Amino acid sequence: MLPPLSIAPRTRFVARHGSRYVSLSDRRLFKIEPLLTDRDPSKPLVFIIAGEASGDNIAAKLMAALRTKTAGNVHFAGVGGEAMAAQGLTSLFPMRDLSLMGMAEILPHLPRLIRRLRSTIKAIKGLAPAVVVTVDSPGFCFRVAKRIRHLNIPVVHYVAPQLWAWRPQRGHELPGMINHLLALLPFEPAFFETYGVPCTFVGHPAVDAGLADGDGPKFRAQHGIADIAPVITVLPGSRRTEVRRLLPVFGRALDILAARNPQIHAVIPTVEAVADSVRLGVAQWKVSASIITDRAEKIDAFAASIAAITKSGTVTLELALAGVPMVVSYKVNPLTALVVRRMLRVDDVALVNLLAGERLVPEFLQERCTPQALAAAVSELLEQTEKRQAQRAGLAAVVDQLGGGSPGPSERAADVVISWIGRGSSRHKTAGG
Repeated sequence: MLPPLSIAPRTRFVARHGSRYVSLSDRRLFKIEPLLTDRDPSKPLVFIIAGEASGDNIAAKLMAALRTKTAGNVHFAGVGGEAMAAQGLTSLFPMRDLSLMGMAEILPHLPRLIRRLRSTIKAIKGLAPAVVVTVDSPGFCFRVAKRIRHLNIPVVHYVAPQLWAWRPQRGHELPGMINHLLALLPFEPAFFETYGVPCTFVGHPAVDAGLADGDGPKFRAQHGIADIAPVITVLPGSRRTEVRRLLPVFGRALDILAARNPQIHAVIPTVEAVADSVRLGVAQWKVSASIITDRAEKIDAFAASIAAITKSGTVTLELALAGVPMVVSYKVNPLTALVVRRMLRVDDVALVNLLAGERLVPEFLQERCTPQALAAAVSELLEQTEKRQAQRAGLAAVVDQLGGGSPGPSERAADVVISWIGRGSSRHKTAGG
């Protein structure tokens, strides 16, 4: 019989099997960071969950800030990707299993998502952390929070959900499920406090990423790009569904542009989880292209770029910080689009437009996401200096709202998380450190 793993009162859920751990209820294997078996009980355990690349980066910065502020007096467990792994996290399962969006996209993977949800909840019950930090991905993270609220473990959610854009009535579900929200946008605390949810504006972690400090000439030299060649950054997303829907459209738009200017060079920053899919898609393009996965190179690529074609989301703020004029697009399954349109309460979806309070950058969503429309909009940015300058001025105003200064956003977020450590039940304070 397998010996029990004695790390928390609820040991019936987990047992050791070699260097891995097995759920005794369903015999499915999952990983838990080995140091947790012998961790110092005086060090609190922070269970942290991210479900996609942008959340992974935000969570990794938070982990680094927590480690600094506690002088290393903290342990981590949870779910994450490459950036969190670099901070020492061994993920419970591959983060890519959660990187899905939209009703039609999620349904085929629902059994796996349910298994991942159950594994996460069992790990939290078994490990009894001092605090649970969920980062973005509300579809998964809020389900976890709802199912562990009876444990009286504080839950801090980082990246407030965009309920002000759609489904504001869901704000009534948050009290009792989420103890504290960390907001990236300055207008969010007032919205969530009307629902009785404590919310702190910490600013966007991207402001600390040095996005305005890239070396464009260095990037051109490394990739053999001529000084006169217009560089266009292409950002189709970090989910496979996004890459599958957007990359072919972006590629055909570039082909149209290259017919007018054959010197155009495309740069596609991506993540390892979808890099193979990106390489396959780009192989069909007529325009010359470079695919990069290194974050430092991404910043240099931004500095070398005259414009960008990008999906909506956090990346629009990254481009704003780098001062790159952009065209924003997105496309989902038609069924998902129908549902979202019925609930959407804002005219724009790009975060830079929402913060600007106007249509600062062009948006091409769903049926308007066509190669011809994208090519025409990018062509204006390439050929009209005044349009580029006007966008850059507007983007600079947006950047001023993102919470720069000292302490930085990650440090502010870490202060809130630390304030919640030890505020759960006595049982969990003892078990979690």
